[in-house]
Amino acid sequence: MHKQKKMSVQTLALLALLTALVAILAYLGGFIKIGGFASISLTLIPVVLGAALCGPWAGAWLGFVAGAVFFTTPDALYWISLSLPGTIITVLVKGALSGLVAGLVYKLIENKNKYLAVMAAAVVCPLVNTGTFILGCFVFFRDALVSGAADKGISIAEFIIVFYVGLNFVFELISNIVLSPTIVKLLNIRKKKH
Repeated sequence: MHKQKKMSVQTLALLALLTALVAILAYLGGFIKIGGFASISLTLIPVVLGAALCGPWAGAWLGFVAGAVFFTTPDALYWISLSLPGTIITVLVKGALSGLVAGLVYKLIENKNKYLAVMAAAVVCPLVNTGTFILGCFVFFRDALVSGAADKGISIAEFIIVFYVGLNFVFELISNIVLSPTIVKLLNIRKKKH
């Protein structure tokens, strides 16, 4: 019984630490741009870590926190000016869903191979995050997409990929694939030594 309680305290402490890290990364990421368009987001790394080390609901919580902190960044004003309800729904759902799905994928594979499970979660998290964002764009921000695409003389899909997703998704995917499995492996090695 005591060991179970100690594990819960360790998990809670790790989740608190990851929550703080997500909040800091979400806030700072709003100020760093790739090519002047998309903000750099490193928040999905601790989301994947939390999903793998603490469970799917922890991943959902961390993604939700990243979404909530987004509203304190300069990028939030642009999206809120287009649609406040659409921004709230899109941002909070994409964050929570990406963490939840990453945790579920990890749980599904972890008994076969923990490293592969973290790798899969690291791939799934940015895919769900970006996919949900694109869906939210089509549902809530269609008029802005049509107008922006027409101004540039490109299709709506091209406009989303070039101006809203583009390099940010590639950066998120690569950084997650490289860093998440490495950090989880290091944490597990340290845990075994103690």
